[in-house]
Amino acid sequence: MKLRERSEELERKILASHASYSHKAVRQRPEEECPIRTAFQRDRDRIIHSKSFRRLKHKTQVYIAPEDHYRMRMTHSLEVAQISRTIARGLALNEDLVEAIALGHDVGHTPFGHAGEEALCQLVGHFHHNEQSLRVVDHLERNGQGLNLTGEVRDGILHHTGAEEPLTLEGGIVRRGDRVAYLCHDYDDGIRAGMLQPQDLPDFVKVHLGTRTSDMITVMVTDMIEQSQGKEKIGFSPTVQQAMDEFRAFMFARIYRASPLEEERQKGQYVIHNLFAFFLKHPEQLPLEFQEREAQWGRETTVVDYIAGLTDQYAIHLFERWFIPVRWGHGCGR
Repeated sequence: MKLRERSEELERKILASHASYSHKAVRQRPEEECPIRTAFQRDRDRIIHSKSFRRLKHKTQVYIAPEDHYRMRMTHSLEVAQISRTIARGLALNEDLVEAIALGHDVGHTPFGHAGEEALCQLVGHFHHNEQSLRVVDHLERNGQGLNLTGEVRDGILHHTGAEEPLTLEGGIVRRGDRVAYLCHDYDDGIRAGMLQPQDLPDFVKVHLGTRTSDMITVMVTDMIEQSQGKEKIGFSPTVQQAMDEFRAFMFARIYRASPLEEERQKGQYVIHNLFAFFLKHPEQLPLEFQEREAQWGRETTVVDYIAGLTDQYAIHLFERWFIPVRWGHGCGR
């Protein structure tokens, strides 16, 4: 028996009846199975080794082009994976599937966080990072070949946010684990940045979730496991859900839409607006692989793909290159 088959057999023995089993997974395009890894393990590895995942280490979570210990998209994705695996294990669901979804859920995110996402939406009328993440793994990775992931992972990536629930319980875990991670860790970074103090939290949140990041995560994860045990839906108790809703409203008021960060968000959006206009007018300045995609996807979509894939610092570098005058004698070639 191959190692993969042994792992698949172990899944059948230990996972809940309503879990997602890797031997049932179907890819977009048929391909030979790996002799060692299950389908979901293979998806996880393809995401980890992708260029788009590596770039997440230089993409903003909240604070634009930050230094020191603030979260970036990569650390956020790793934290979502850890939280989601804990929940999956507690519910006897497929840990490999939740890990793959969690690691891939933000690979389509823009530079400058949600400010960048809003900028592209303003420019083209419709842009959501979850849809772009699916586009990345389906079409843009591997020089346009895509990663050929399983349907369960693709569905979880697409529906980690938005109106529709994922088709699998594992996708439902990541959808909620993502919120647990960003609320708690953005709160932690807000304290580090001096924008918050624990005593600022609403009383209902302090009573039911606590004020320490680790305590908050423990409360929400434990509640999710207890409330979802043996059920075909992932969720929280009414009390914890209310506390999370108040926590989220608090974070939007004090961090995500806070005036001290608004100027930096506007600067990030200004960079994206100008780069978009520049590359629409000068597509010959795009990297060759993107120039070659224009015939298939059209110029606007190709420019969006390129800009969405940029890191914060590289977007700033391109803006300086094309819009900031170079001082005489400093690389102007004259």
